[in-house]
Amino acid sequence: MLRTFRIGGIHPPENKLSAGKKITVLAAPKQVVIPLGQHIGAPAQAVVQKGDAVKVGTLIAKAGGFVSANIHSSVSGKVNKIDNALDASGYKRPAIFIDVDGDEWEETIDRSDTLVKECSLSAKEIVAKIAQAGIVGMGGATFPTQVKLTPPPGNKADIIIINAVECEPYLTADHSLIMEKAEQILVGTTLLMKAVDVNRAVIGIENNKPDAIALLQKLAGNYKGIEIMPLKMKYPQGGEKQLIDAVANRQVKSGALPISEGAIVQNVGTVYAVYEAVQKNKPLFERVVTVTGKSVANPSNLLVRIGTPVNALIDAAGGIPEDTGKIINGGPMMGKALMSTDIPVTKGSSGILILTRKESERKPVNECIRCTKCIQVCPMGLNPTLLMNTTEFKNWELAEKNHITDCIECGSCVYTCPAYRPLLDYIRSGKGTVMNIIRTRKATK
Repeated sequence: MLRTFRIGGIHPPENKLSAGKKITVLAAPKQVVIPLGQHIGAPAQAVVQKGDAVKVGTLIAKAGGFVSANIHSSVSGKVNKIDNALDASGYKRPAIFIDVDGDEWEETIDRSDTLVKECSLSAKEIVAKIAQAGIVGMGGATFPTQVKLTPPPGNKADIIIINAVECEPYLTADHSLIMEKAEQILVGTTLLMKAVDVNRAVIGIENNKPDAIALLQKLAGNYKGIEIMPLKMKYPQGGEKQLIDAVANRQVKSGALPISEGAIVQNVGTVYAVYEAVQKNKPLFERVVTVTGKSVANPSNLLVRIGTPVNALIDAAGGIPEDTGKIINGGPMMGKALMSTDIPVTKGSSGILILTRKESERKPVNECIRCTKCIQVCPMGLNPTLLMNTTEFKNWELAEKNHITDCIECGSCVYTCPAYRPLLDYIRSGKGTVMNIIRTRKATK
């Protein structure tokens, strides 16, 4: 029997319209806009100035703290300016504007397709190369990878879990990457195992990807300690805590990190980036992005340079359909609507979803009928109705007491609510407020 996580979960339609589509390389635009804050933690600090010449892979911004990440140029050309630019949330943030001129790469990058399996580097040296390359979690969380690989004192990992679940409807970027770069992903997994000194790794993947499962199982026999584990389809199985429960039968306590249960989770795209950084000296400056939607002419999986405007991706997939209602950054469950298609692709951009007007219409909100469906499907065991009410009435003490900060913002509650209540909108707002209250309380102690 296939495994899955124990608490809550839903089964939204898959709509994997771009499944089976090969990865297409998108040409670099005339200008890229590379944000300095495209990861969790402190924004990176620019190390270039207006007029500087850069190559593909040139370091243009250094990590701004322990929890931060380096940023590299995705193109060759000249720095036009360092100025504010709109991000996916609609706020203006510092970014580096680079005018593209040719496609000259840093000479240290190995651009060959030759698979490199052997690695003589120490664990410390592997982590250092990952940090130098600016790798972050590419499943959407964008947590700096080198920080995950250096657990706090007293914590030790005994398992690496590779997240190849891709449970979000519509998205197929990870699936396509596995089909084209499976062996590189397996090598990347061995590098992560060496980096944290564990002898077991499990690649968790939902059973709606039989071709990817078969390919990984065929190749994994040549890599000691790596297991391929097909999982039952259930959203949001790609959440760290849900995946740890499904794969290792361990439940991470409220407020605790995965390392507390001896697990480190890395997205499959991150693992591939680790392979490229350690074995090919290639920084993270491009990624695979799914562009999809029921009215999209050519749903695609595109290899895109960081800083490319979203409108270039949409044009490559056939343009904006006439019946477009919303354009989502990410998938339909956890993604957020874009204010503009001029915003740039970042390290955390996994998909661009174009919804029709009919799909994007919100239905009239009704009173809660106390059906408890939202409680039944919450993968964190929370009471979404109560948390919405605590936010609405600004009862922050009650919200904190009922673990509002544990919400992973998966949207399962909204999906199942028969009254169409905007549960997540309120909870997300309340969660942010409570987290600020907690930070202020800690700072004043």
